[in-house]
Amino acid sequence: MFLLTISLQVFTLIEFVVYRQLAAQKQSLAGLYEGNPKRTTECPTAERLLAAFREITLYFHQDGSTEITPLNALQQRILTLMKVPESIYILPSLVPD
Repeated sequence: MFLLTISLQVFTLIEFVVYRQLAAQKQSLAGLYEGNPKRTTECPTAERLLAAFREITLYFHQDGSTEITPLNALQQRILTLMKVPESIYILPSLVPD
């Protein structure tokens, strides 16, 4: 029950922060709906926001190197609206020495 409560609070916080940012900018967000990419919303759900990141893949190659798919424009915009720096997307092991 405790984990469900924390999850609900995180989802609510994500939705609130994105909604507040979109309202402050007087904008809406497009690209969250699979069948209709031009459909916009002023109050996206946390499920749709997180689903936008499901295509990210981390590859571990046999030579020990790693590769991660780059963020698309929608994913970058969501991170900006959530006030999360894109630097969290860069894994420490992927940063060249």
